Amino acid sequence: MHFNLKEIISSSLILFSVIDILGSIPIIIDLRKKNGSIHAEQATLVSGAIMIGFFFAGKFILHLLGVDTNSFAVAGALIIFLIGLEMTLGRNIFKAEEIQGGTHSIVPLAFPVIAGAGTMTTLISLKSQFEEENIIISILINLIFIYLVLRSSVWIEKKLGNVGTQILRKVFGVILIAIAIKIIKTRLF
Repeated sequence: MHFNLKEIISSSLILFSVIDILGSIPIIIDLRKKNGSIHAEQATLVSGAIMIGFFFAGKFILHLLGVDTNSFAVAGALIIFLIGLEMTLGRNIFKAEEIQGGTHSIVPLAFPVIAGAGTMTTLISLKSQFEEENIIISILINLIFIYLVLRSSVWIEKKLGNVGTQILRKVFGVILIAIAIKIIKTRLF
């Protein structure tokens, strides 16, 4: 095992930006208002299982589909770029689906808000740049942070207010755009 603090910090920050749990606070608040509560433990465990499952099986799935990692990374970088544009410009590029019922902590919260296409793509991209054990640690760090945010969403809503939440979304949007451009540059050139 080769633990590298720099890799852990870098991959944690990249995942943090892509997952954007702070930028998802408005979604979390809306879900809580519509359904009465958010099951933080359930949402965290399911999103963690999705991330770790795709982290280990993603390359195999890509191989079955005949897609190489570079192509998937560039396609994922384009998705990350669009998500960053969406966050920065305040425009909806991706259609949000609303699912009713008792599974609101899983769908749409755990998937696709937390462990969506951008997160899965990022995990595959990270796997080609960092050691696996460092990425697993960064996933666990992000899951702890996700859990804490979900548990304290009421308090966060009061402290940040609408303006603070919007500022966070825009800052993380620009970071995502920069990450996407870096991935594309390293894969194509």
